[in-house]
Amino acid sequence: MKNKTLQRMYRMLKPQAKSIAIISILAILINIGEVVKPYLIKIVIDDYLTANLYQKGIMTIGMIGGIYVGIVILGNILNFIVTTATSMMGENVIYSIRNKLYKYTQYANIPFHDRTPAGKLFVRITSDVEDITTLFKEVITTFIKDIIMIVAFIVMMLSLNFKLAILSLSIIPFVILTSIIITKISNKLQQYSKMVKTKLNTFLAESIYGVKLIKIFNRQYEKQKECDELCTDFWKSRVPLGITEAFLPGIMKILENLGVAIIAWASINYWVGTSIDVGLVYVFVTYIKQIFEPINRLVENFETIQEALVSIDKIYEILEHKEYLENFEDGKILEKVDGKIEFKNVWFAYEGENWILKNISFTIEPGQSVAFVGKTGSGKTTITNLINRFYEIQKGEILLDGINIKDINLRSLREKIGIILQDPFVFARSIKDNIQLNKNFSDEYIMKTVELASAEEFIESLPNGIDEISHERGSSYSSGQKQLLAFARIFAHNPSIFILDEATANIDTKTEELIQKSVDRISKEKTSIFIAHRLSTIVNVDKIIVLSQGEIIEEGNHVELVNRPDGYYSKLYNAYYSGLVG
Repeated sequence: MKNKTLQRMYRMLKPQAKSIAIISILAILINIGEVVKPYLIKIVIDDYLTANLYQKGIMTIGMIGGIYVGIVILGNILNFIVTTATSMMGENVIYSIRNKLYKYTQYANIPFHDRTPAGKLFVRITSDVEDITTLFKEVITTFIKDIIMIVAFIVMMLSLNFKLAILSLSIIPFVILTSIIITKISNKLQQYSKMVKTKLNTFLAESIYGVKLIKIFNRQYEKQKECDELCTDFWKSRVPLGITEAFLPGIMKILENLGVAIIAWASINYWVGTSIDVGLVYVFVTYIKQIFEPINRLVENFETIQEALVSIDKIYEILEHKEYLENFEDGKILEKVDGKIEFKNVWFAYEGENWILKNISFTIEPGQSVAFVGKTGSGKTTITNLINRFYEIQKGEILLDGINIKDINLRSLREKIGIILQDPFVFARSIKDNIQLNKNFSDEYIMKTVELASAEEFIESLPNGIDEISHERGSSYSSGQKQLLAFARIFAHNPSIFILDEATANIDTKTEELIQKSVDRISKEKTSIFIAHRLSTIVNVDKIIVLSQGEIIEEGNHVELVNRPDGYYSKLYNAYYSGLVG
């Protein structure tokens, strides 16, 4: 086991130190009882039964029997407490890990999510956490007790008959050596199996989310074939582990019976130099079988331990990357935002020096409406992402009301900016929940925003109105209806700056006109930024900024730009208008 894995496990267990200490003490008491019980039987056999004194010693035998029964009852009570306490401790650890992982995914920046498949995160939060749950509920419960029990049996055997104990325990080195060899082999197999499992789960998550696209292109057969290949790879990765799991218990059973045979051989041949009492033979046979019981249990849980340790490493490989976490605590809190946005010589690249934006400079005044126009890949959406500080720029600075956005508290910054995307996300919750997003808005206020978004006809047609539960990802609604819901959501939260990224693309012309009136009304009071391919939606904005290959090539209002005979926007608008006429 790597030192790093041990350190990670220690960090996970440290908050449970008191519980572990109590469990360990109770486990010691249970093990004392397990050691004493065979010894009580030895006393009865050697001191009374073999000496034919059982009639005279009936009272003593009865007392020993009472002690034996008392130890059994007390042992079971303590075992119940240990099992329950360990299970609760495990649940506390799992609760902590799952919440840490979810918190990480929520506070991690967009670049982290760009390079980390969602399926991989699902595996970490669900499957890997469940592996650790199994470790605590099925292994940790018995691990401490088993280790103490093994030590107690060895000490007792050595104290009863040193030579016989040494002879009986001579097989233990073989047990340890076998376990070490198999551990190294199994650990490598487990890591490979976990990697294949992650690929399979990632594929399954993507296939379920993209099932509509698969059906559109009729790729069910090909996807099924890909699934078969991944399932086969996973099966092949599990077979060696299955063989290992079956091999070890068999070896342990052979060694256990070999230990019993050694005791029998030594007893018959008086190897220890004196006659051996029947009770002593009974104690040694019982101890050697009982000492293999915890060993067998440890071996049988070996695969569970390996899976859990690999899962711990996978989980902490995410949690330990603090560089991806966004800081929502520091920075200036914005009480009021006028909405002035300035880009000063901004350079940005997602990777290396593959510049998406090159030396971009512009100013958007408070309350001004601005549209960004350009071909796909020219940098329009990137600009809006940078305003929200989803990514960090490499050169230049971005100012909001004269303050560098790097100096503004992230939570405060994003609360003041509202974005409507072309494909808005809808949670599998009520319409009301989707609009307020964990804020407490009154039903009257929500209905006002619904009316402002021209969505009242759509929502009133639902059986339960704003209490209607949406299907996953809003699959029960059309693209246009989801867009109306997104507008109601943004109006309800009333940000100081509006960003509409091709937001009316999926809405019919009549509804778009109604929405446009609402947007125009808001644009008079708020700073508004539009990204549009349908140029008819931006002819009334205060300023149009034309982008090409990450650079600003034109800037002005619609009238100014369309009257430039050789201008890029003029050609673009004329081509668009000709297309409409055609």
